[in-house]
Amino acid sequence: MGSKTKQVLDEQTIAIVKSTVPVLAEHGEAITKRFYELMFQNHPELKNIFNQTNQRLGKQPKALANTVFAAANYIDQLDAIYPVVKQIGHKHRSLNVKPEQYPIVGEHLLLAMKDVLGDAATDEVIHAWGIAYGVIADVFIQVEKEMYQEVTEAEGGWNGFKDFEIVQKVKESDVITSFYLKPVDGDVLPAFSAGQYITVKVTVPGYDYVHLRQYSLSVAPGGDYYRISVKKEGGTDHQPAGVVSTYLHESINVGNVLPITAPAGDFILNKEEEKPLVLISGGVGLTPLVSMLETTIKTQPKRAIYFIHAAQNGKVQAFQEKMNEWNKLEQVHVFTCYHQPTAEDRANNNFDKEGLIDLAWLQSILPSNDGDYYLCGPGGFMKHINQCLTEWNVPQTSIHHEFFGPEEGLA
Repeated sequence: MGSKTKQVLDEQTIAIVKSTVPVLAEHGEAITKRFYELMFQNHPELKNIFNQTNQRLGKQPKALANTVFAAANYIDQLDAIYPVVKQIGHKHRSLNVKPEQYPIVGEHLLLAMKDVLGDAATDEVIHAWGIAYGVIADVFIQVEKEMYQEVTEAEGGWNGFKDFEIVQKVKESDVITSFYLKPVDGDVLPAFSAGQYITVKVTVPGYDYVHLRQYSLSVAPGGDYYRISVKKEGGTDHQPAGVVSTYLHESINVGNVLPITAPAGDFILNKEEEKPLVLISGGVGLTPLVSMLETTIKTQPKRAIYFIHAAQNGKVQAFQEKMNEWNKLEQVHVFTCYHQPTAEDRANNNFDKEGLIDLAWLQSILPSNDGDYYLCGPGGFMKHINQCLTEWNVPQTSIHHEFFGPEEGLA
Protein backbone atom coordinates (compact mmCIF):
# COMPACT_ATOMS: atom_id res chain seq x y z
CA MET A 1 0.00 0.00 0.00
CA GLY A 2 3.02 2.26 0.43
CA SER A 3 3.85 2.47 -3.29
CA LYS A 4 0.40 3.74 -4.20
CA THR A 5 0.60 6.38 -1.48
CA LYS A 6 3.90 7.76 -2.82
CA GLN A 7 2.47 8.11 -6.34
CA VAL A 8 -0.52 10.18 -5.17
CA LEU A 9 0.92 12.40 -2.43
CA ASP A 10 3.41 15.09 -3.43
CA GLU A 11 6.02 16.46 -1.03
CA GLN A 12 4.17 19.73 -0.44
CA THR A 13 0.94 17.94 0.55
CA ILE A 14 2.86 15.66 2.91
CA ALA A 15 4.64 18.63 4.50
CA ILE A 16 1.38 20.55 5.04
CA VAL A 17 -0.42 17.57 6.56
CA LYS A 18 2.50 16.74 8.88
CA SER A 19 2.65 20.39 9.97
CA THR A 20 -0.91 20.04 11.31
CA VAL A 21 0.07 17.26 13.75
CA PRO A 22 0.55 19.61 16.76
CA VAL A 23 -2.81 21.28 16.04
CA LEU A 24 -4.55 17.91 15.81
CA ALA A 25 -2.96 16.79 19.06
CA GLU A 26 -4.48 19.85 20.74
CA HIS A 27 -7.87 20.02 19.00
CA GLY A 28 -8.38 16.50 17.65
CA GLU A 29 -11.23 15.50 19.96
CA ALA A 30 -13.05 18.80 19.43
CA ILE A 31 -12.75 18.33 15.66
CA THR A 32 -14.05 14.76 15.70
CA LYS A 33 -16.87 15.61 18.11
CA ARG A 34 -17.98 18.39 15.75
CA PHE A 35 -17.53 16.00 12.80
CA TYR A 36 -20.06 13.54 14.25
CA GLU A 37 -22.52 16.36 15.04
CA LEU A 38 -22.41 17.64 11.46
CA MET A 39 -22.51 14.21 9.83
CA PHE A 40 -25.48 12.93 11.87
CA GLN A 41 -27.27 16.23 11.24
CA ASN A 42 -26.87 15.88 7.46
CA HIS A 43 -26.98 12.07 7.28
CA PRO A 44 -29.12 10.76 10.16
CA GLU A 45 -29.27 7.36 8.42
CA LEU A 46 -25.66 6.80 9.54
CA LYS A 47 -26.89 6.54 13.13
CA ASN A 48 -27.79 3.02 12.04
CA ILE A 49 -24.08 2.20 11.92
CA PHE A 50 -22.44 4.16 14.72
CA ASN A 51 -22.89 3.17 18.38
CA GLN A 52 -24.75 6.15 19.85
CA THR A 53 -23.81 5.20 23.42
CA ASN A 54 -20.11 5.49 22.55
CA GLN A 55 -20.93 8.86 20.97
CA ARG A 56 -22.52 10.14 24.19
CA LEU A 57 -19.63 8.87 26.32
CA GLY A 58 -17.10 10.53 24.03
CA LYS A 59 -15.30 7.25 23.28
CA GLN A 60 -15.89 7.32 19.52
CA PRO A 61 -14.67 10.91 18.94
CA LYS A 62 -11.53 10.16 20.99
CA ALA A 63 -10.82 6.97 19.02
CA LEU A 64 -11.31 8.73 15.68
CA ALA A 65 -9.10 11.62 16.81
CA ASN A 66 -6.32 9.16 17.64
CA THR A 67 -6.67 7.52 14.21
CA VAL A 68 -6.62 10.86 12.36
CA PHE A 69 -3.62 11.98 14.42
CA ALA A 70 -1.73 8.77 13.59
CA ALA A 71 -2.60 9.05 9.89
CA ALA A 72 -1.30 12.64 9.78
CA ASN A 73 1.88 11.71 11.61
CA TYR A 74 2.61 8.80 9.28
CA ILE A 75 1.12 10.19 6.07
CA ASP A 76 4.38 9.52 4.22
CA GLN A 77 4.67 5.95 5.57
CA LEU A 78 1.13 4.62 6.00
CA ASP A 79 2.48 1.07 6.19
CA ALA A 80 3.46 1.93 9.77
CA ILE A 81 -0.20 2.18 10.81
CA TYR A 82 -1.31 -0.90 8.86
CA PRO A 83 -2.10 -2.85 12.07
CA VAL A 84 -4.49 -0.05 13.11
CA VAL A 85 -6.04 0.05 9.63
CA LYS A 86 -6.56 -3.70 9.72
CA GLN A 87 -8.11 -3.62 13.20
CA ILE A 88 -10.54 -0.86 12.21
CA GLY A 89 -11.14 -2.63 8.89
CA HIS A 90 -12.39 -5.70 10.77
CA LYS A 91 -14.86 -3.53 12.69
CA HIS A 92 -15.99 -1.79 9.51
CA ARG A 93 -16.50 -5.07 7.66
CA SER A 94 -18.47 -6.42 10.61
CA LEU A 95 -20.65 -3.28 10.62
CA ASN A 96 -21.12 -3.53 6.84
CA VAL A 97 -19.49 -0.16 6.12
CA LYS A 98 -19.54 0.57 2.37
CA PRO A 99 -16.98 2.40 0.14
CA GLU A 100 -19.58 5.04 -0.81
CA GLN A 101 -19.76 6.16 2.84
CA TYR A 102 -16.12 7.27 2.91
CA PRO A 103 -16.64 10.48 0.87
CA ILE A 104 -19.41 11.49 3.31
CA VAL A 105 -16.99 11.05 6.21
CA GLY A 106 -14.27 13.01 4.40
CA GLU A 107 -16.58 15.92 3.55
CA HIS A 108 -17.72 16.32 7.17
CA LEU A 109 -14.24 15.88 8.61
CA LEU A 110 -13.03 18.83 6.53
CA LEU A 111 -16.10 20.89 7.53
CA ALA A 112 -15.38 20.13 11.19
CA MET A 113 -11.74 21.18 10.78
CA LYS A 114 -12.87 24.53 9.36
CA ASP A 115 -15.38 24.98 12.17
CA VAL A 116 -13.02 24.21 15.04
CA LEU A 117 -9.72 25.59 13.71
CA GLY A 118 -11.11 28.77 12.16
CA ASP A 119 -8.39 30.87 10.48
CA ALA A 120 -5.80 28.14 11.06
CA ALA A 121 -7.71 25.96 8.58
CA THR A 122 -6.45 27.81 5.51
CA ASP A 123 -7.51 26.83 2.00
CA GLU A 124 -4.05 25.30 1.58
CA VAL A 125 -4.46 23.11 4.71
CA ILE A 126 -7.98 22.00 3.76
CA HIS A 127 -6.89 21.21 0.20
CA ALA A 128 -3.93 19.14 1.44
CA TRP A 129 -6.12 17.27 3.91
CA GLY A 130 -8.66 16.59 1.17
CA ILE A 131 -5.97 14.87 -0.89
CA ALA A 132 -4.57 13.04 2.15
CA TYR A 133 -7.99 11.84 3.25
CA GLY A 134 -8.61 10.40 -0.21
CA VAL A 135 -5.40 8.38 0.02
CA ILE A 136 -6.13 7.21 3.58
CA ALA A 137 -9.72 6.29 2.66
CA ASP A 138 -8.49 4.32 -0.34
CA VAL A 139 -6.20 2.28 1.93
CA PHE A 140 -9.16 1.41 4.18
CA ILE A 141 -11.40 0.61 1.21
CA GLN A 142 -8.83 -1.77 -0.30
CA VAL A 143 -8.20 -3.56 3.01
CA GLU A 144 -11.95 -3.92 3.63
CA LYS A 145 -12.59 -5.07 0.04
CA GLU A 146 -10.24 -8.01 0.65
CA MET A 147 -12.03 -8.78 3.93
CA TYR A 148 -15.47 -8.75 2.27
CA GLN A 149 -14.14 -10.99 -0.49
CA GLU A 150 -12.55 -13.41 1.97
CA VAL A 151 -15.69 -13.82 4.06
CA THR A 152 -17.90 -14.25 0.97
CA GLU A 153 -15.68 -16.95 -0.49
CA ALA A 154 -15.43 -18.94 2.78
CA GLU A 155 -17.57 -22.08 3.06
CA GLY A 156 -20.91 -20.99 4.51
CA GLY A 157 -19.76 -17.37 4.44
CA TRP A 158 -21.95 -14.39 3.63
CA ASN A 159 -21.85 -10.63 3.19
CA GLY A 160 -23.97 -8.17 5.14
CA PHE A 161 -26.53 -9.44 7.64
CA LYS A 162 -27.98 -12.93 7.78
CA ASP A 163 -30.87 -14.18 9.94
CA PHE A 164 -30.04 -16.46 12.87
CA GLU A 165 -32.54 -18.05 15.24
CA ILE A 166 -32.12 -18.14 19.01
CA VAL A 167 -32.17 -21.88 19.80
CA GLN A 168 -31.20 -21.61 23.47
CA LYS A 169 -31.03 -18.87 26.09
CA VAL A 170 -29.04 -19.56 29.27
CA LYS A 171 -28.68 -17.32 32.32
CA GLU A 172 -25.00 -17.51 33.27
CA SER A 173 -25.14 -15.10 36.25
CA ASP A 174 -27.24 -12.24 37.62
CA VAL A 175 -26.02 -9.99 34.80
CA ILE A 176 -24.79 -12.26 31.96
CA THR A 177 -26.96 -14.36 29.64
CA SER A 178 -25.83 -16.58 26.77
CA PHE A 179 -27.66 -16.77 23.44
CA TYR A 180 -27.14 -19.76 21.15
CA LEU A 181 -27.68 -18.94 17.47
CA LYS A 182 -28.19 -21.11 14.38
CA PRO A 183 -28.68 -19.91 10.77
CA VAL A 184 -32.32 -19.85 9.70
CA ASP A 185 -31.37 -21.19 6.27
CA GLY A 186 -29.70 -24.25 7.83
CA ASP A 187 -26.42 -23.61 6.02
CA VAL A 188 -23.06 -24.62 7.54
CA LEU A 189 -21.34 -22.06 9.73
CA PRO A 190 -18.14 -20.51 8.37
CA ALA A 191 -15.03 -21.21 10.42
CA PHE A 192 -13.83 -18.46 12.74
CA SER A 193 -10.79 -17.83 14.92
CA ALA A 194 -11.07 -18.02 18.71
CA GLY A 195 -11.39 -14.44 20.00
CA GLN A 196 -13.46 -13.05 17.11
CA TYR A 197 -16.84 -11.28 17.36
CA ILE A 198 -20.06 -10.87 15.42
CA THR A 199 -22.28 -7.82 14.93
CA VAL A 200 -25.90 -8.16 16.03
CA LYS A 201 -28.61 -5.91 14.54
CA VAL A 202 -31.66 -5.15 16.67
CA THR A 203 -34.66 -2.92 16.17
CA VAL A 204 -35.66 -1.57 19.57
CA PRO A 205 -39.19 -0.11 19.85
CA GLY A 206 -39.18 3.65 20.32
CA TYR A 207 -35.99 4.33 18.32
CA ASP A 208 -35.83 5.78 14.81
CA TYR A 209 -32.66 3.87 13.92
CA VAL A 210 -31.48 0.27 14.26
CA HIS A 211 -28.81 -0.64 16.79
CA LEU A 212 -25.64 -2.55 15.93
CA ARG A 213 -23.54 -4.15 18.67
CA GLN A 214 -20.47 -6.33 18.47
CA TYR A 215 -20.27 -9.34 20.81
CA SER A 216 -17.44 -11.83 21.14
CA LEU A 217 -18.18 -15.45 20.35
CA SER A 218 -17.89 -17.32 23.66
CA VAL A 219 -17.53 -20.80 22.20
CA ALA A 220 -14.81 -22.72 20.35
CA PRO A 221 -15.07 -22.86 16.55
CA GLY A 222 -16.22 -26.02 14.80
CA GLY A 223 -19.73 -26.45 16.20
CA ASP A 224 -23.12 -26.02 14.54
CA TYR A 225 -24.03 -22.88 16.52
CA TYR A 226 -22.60 -19.55 17.60
CA ARG A 227 -22.84 -18.38 21.20
CA ILE A 228 -22.64 -14.86 22.55
CA SER A 229 -22.71 -14.09 26.28
CA VAL A 230 -24.13 -10.63 26.90
CA LYS A 231 -23.86 -8.51 30.04
CA LYS A 232 -26.94 -6.45 30.89
CA GLU A 233 -25.30 -3.05 31.10
CA GLY A 234 -26.14 -0.23 33.48
CA GLY A 235 -29.51 0.25 35.08
CA THR A 236 -28.02 2.08 38.09
CA ASP A 237 -27.99 5.68 39.32
CA HIS A 238 -24.51 6.08 37.84
CA GLN A 239 -25.08 4.37 34.49
CA PRO A 240 -28.25 4.26 32.37
CA ALA A 241 -29.44 0.86 31.18
CA GLY A 242 -27.80 -0.41 28.00
CA VAL A 243 -30.35 -0.13 25.18
CA VAL A 244 -29.32 -3.28 23.31
CA SER A 245 -28.20 -5.48 26.20
CA THR A 246 -31.42 -4.78 28.11
CA TYR A 247 -33.50 -5.53 25.01
CA LEU A 248 -31.68 -8.82 24.44
CA HIS A 249 -32.05 -9.90 28.06
CA GLU A 250 -35.69 -8.91 28.45
CA SER A 251 -37.25 -9.20 24.99
CA ILE A 252 -35.30 -11.75 22.92
CA ASN A 253 -36.19 -15.39 23.56
CA VAL A 254 -35.86 -18.84 22.01
CA GLY A 255 -37.45 -18.80 18.54
CA ASN A 256 -36.71 -15.12 17.91
CA VAL A 257 -34.53 -14.16 14.95
CA LEU A 258 -31.48 -11.86 15.01
CA PRO A 259 -29.62 -10.64 11.90
CA ILE A 260 -25.84 -10.94 12.35
CA THR A 261 -22.69 -10.46 10.28
CA ALA A 262 -20.00 -13.09 9.80
CA PRO A 263 -17.26 -13.31 12.48
CA ALA A 264 -14.53 -10.66 12.38
CA GLY A 265 -11.67 -9.31 14.48
CA ASP A 266 -7.89 -9.56 14.83
CA PHE A 267 -7.74 -10.36 18.57
CA ILE A 268 -7.24 -14.04 17.88
CA LEU A 269 -5.53 -16.99 19.48
CA ASN A 270 -2.12 -17.92 18.09
CA LYS A 271 -2.44 -21.69 17.85
CA GLU A 272 1.19 -22.07 16.72
CA GLU A 273 2.49 -20.87 20.09
CA GLU A 274 3.45 -23.56 22.60
CA LYS A 275 4.33 -21.39 25.61
CA PRO A 276 1.81 -21.51 28.49
CA LEU A 277 -1.41 -19.72 27.54
CA VAL A 278 -2.33 -17.10 30.14
CA LEU A 279 -5.87 -15.71 29.86
CA ILE A 280 -6.66 -12.78 32.18
CA SER A 281 -10.19 -11.36 32.14
CA GLY A 282 -12.31 -8.88 34.04
CA GLY A 283 -16.12 -9.16 34.13
CA VAL A 284 -17.74 -9.97 30.80
CA GLY A 285 -14.28 -9.69 29.20
CA LEU A 286 -14.00 -13.44 29.73
CA THR A 287 -16.13 -14.15 26.63
CA PRO A 288 -13.43 -14.23 23.90
CA LEU A 289 -11.03 -15.91 26.33
CA VAL A 290 -13.53 -18.74 26.94
CA SER A 291 -13.41 -19.39 23.18
CA MET A 292 -9.59 -19.43 23.30
CA LEU A 293 -9.56 -21.78 26.29
CA GLU A 294 -12.02 -24.25 24.75
CA THR A 295 -10.11 -24.15 21.45
CA THR A 296 -6.77 -24.87 23.14
CA ILE A 297 -8.26 -27.80 25.09
CA LYS A 298 -9.41 -29.27 21.75
CA THR A 299 -6.36 -28.52 19.62
CA GLN A 300 -3.41 -28.43 22.06
CA PRO A 301 -4.24 -30.89 24.86
CA LYS A 302 -0.71 -30.74 26.28
CA ARG A 303 -0.38 -26.96 26.40
CA ALA A 304 -0.62 -25.46 29.90
CA ILE A 305 -3.50 -22.98 30.32
CA TYR A 306 -3.87 -20.45 33.15
CA PHE A 307 -7.33 -18.89 33.25
CA ILE A 308 -7.37 -15.93 35.67
CA HIS A 309 -10.70 -14.18 36.10
CA ALA A 310 -11.67 -11.11 38.12
CA ALA A 311 -15.29 -10.38 39.04
CA GLN A 312 -17.18 -8.35 41.62
CA ASN A 313 -18.48 -11.53 43.28
CA GLY A 314 -19.99 -14.95 42.59
CA LYS A 315 -23.42 -13.53 41.76
CA VAL A 316 -22.18 -11.77 38.64
CA GLN A 317 -19.51 -14.26 37.56
CA ALA A 318 -20.43 -16.30 34.49
CA PHE A 319 -19.47 -19.89 33.60
CA GLN A 320 -18.80 -21.02 37.19
CA GLU A 321 -19.76 -24.64 36.54
CA LYS A 322 -17.68 -24.65 33.36
CA MET A 323 -14.68 -23.28 35.27
CA ASN A 324 -14.97 -26.11 37.80
CA GLU A 325 -15.00 -28.60 34.92
CA TRP A 326 -11.99 -27.00 33.23
CA ASN A 327 -10.08 -26.93 36.49
CA LYS A 328 -10.31 -30.74 36.71
CA LEU A 329 -8.31 -31.07 33.49
CA GLU A 330 -4.59 -31.58 33.96
CA GLN A 331 -3.63 -28.83 31.52
CA VAL A 332 -5.95 -26.14 32.94
CA HIS A 333 -5.43 -24.00 36.06
CA VAL A 334 -8.34 -21.69 36.96
CA PHE A 335 -8.04 -18.82 39.45
CA THR A 336 -10.72 -16.31 40.46
CA CYS A 337 -10.36 -12.95 42.16
CA TYR A 338 -13.44 -11.30 43.73
CA HIS A 339 -13.36 -7.60 44.47
CA GLN A 340 -16.29 -7.72 46.90
CA PRO A 341 -17.16 -11.35 47.72
CA THR A 342 -20.56 -12.06 49.28
CA ALA A 343 -21.11 -13.96 52.53
CA GLU A 344 -22.10 -16.95 50.38
CA ASP A 345 -18.84 -16.71 48.44
CA ARG A 346 -16.90 -16.78 51.69
CA ALA A 347 -18.93 -19.68 53.07
CA ASN A 348 -18.40 -21.74 49.90
CA ASN A 349 -14.76 -20.68 49.55
CA ASN A 350 -15.31 -20.41 45.79
CA PHE A 351 -12.67 -17.79 44.98
CA ASP A 352 -8.89 -17.62 45.26
CA LYS A 353 -8.19 -13.97 46.05
CA GLU A 354 -10.08 -11.03 47.50
CA GLY A 355 -9.52 -7.53 46.22
CA LEU A 356 -7.67 -6.79 42.98
CA ILE A 357 -5.26 -8.81 40.86
CA ASP A 358 -1.72 -7.65 41.61
CA LEU A 359 1.76 -8.62 40.48
CA ALA A 360 2.64 -10.49 43.68
CA TRP A 361 -0.40 -12.74 43.24
CA LEU A 362 0.31 -13.34 39.56
CA GLN A 363 3.87 -14.32 40.45
CA SER A 364 2.54 -16.73 43.08
CA ILE A 365 0.17 -18.60 40.73
CA LEU A 366 2.18 -18.58 37.48
CA PRO A 367 5.32 -20.72 37.15
CA SER A 368 7.21 -17.88 35.43
CA ASN A 369 6.65 -14.80 33.29
CA ASP A 370 7.25 -16.87 30.14
CA GLY A 371 3.81 -17.15 28.56
CA ASP A 372 1.52 -15.88 25.84
CA TYR A 373 -0.86 -13.41 27.54
CA TYR A 374 -4.36 -12.42 26.41
CA LEU A 375 -6.20 -9.66 28.29
CA CYS A 376 -9.83 -8.61 28.03
CA GLY A 377 -11.97 -6.51 30.35
CA PRO A 378 -12.61 -2.87 31.32
CA GLY A 379 -9.99 -0.38 30.09
CA GLY A 380 -8.66 0.45 33.56
CA PHE A 381 -8.40 -3.24 34.41
CA MET A 382 -6.34 -4.05 31.31
CA LYS A 383 -4.05 -1.07 31.80
CA HIS A 384 -3.38 -2.24 35.37
CA ILE A 385 -2.66 -5.83 34.27
CA ASN A 386 -0.43 -4.60 31.45
CA GLN A 387 1.52 -2.51 33.96
CA CYS A 388 1.95 -5.54 36.23
CA LEU A 389 3.20 -7.69 33.36
CA THR A 390 5.55 -4.96 32.15
CA GLU A 391 7.03 -4.71 35.64
CA TRP A 392 7.57 -8.47 35.47
CA ASN A 393 9.52 -7.98 32.22
CA VAL A 394 6.94 -9.67 30.01
CA PRO A 395 7.67 -8.40 26.47
CA GLN A 396 4.89 -6.41 24.79
CA THR A 397 4.99 -8.87 21.89
CA SER A 398 3.62 -11.51 24.30
CA ILE A 399 0.72 -9.33 25.53
CA HIS A 400 -2.47 -9.20 23.42
CA HIS A 401 -5.62 -7.30 24.32
CA GLU A 402 -9.14 -6.46 23.18
CA PHE A 403 -11.24 -3.41 24.08
CA PHE A 404 -15.01 -3.80 23.93
CA GLY A 405 -15.69 -0.61 21.99
CA PRO A 406 -13.29 1.97 20.54
CA GLU A 407 -9.59 1.24 21.06
CA GLU A 408 -8.12 3.17 24.01
CA GLY A 409 -4.54 1.87 24.20
CA LEU A 410 -2.91 0.25 27.22
CA ALA A 411 -0.33 2.94 28.03
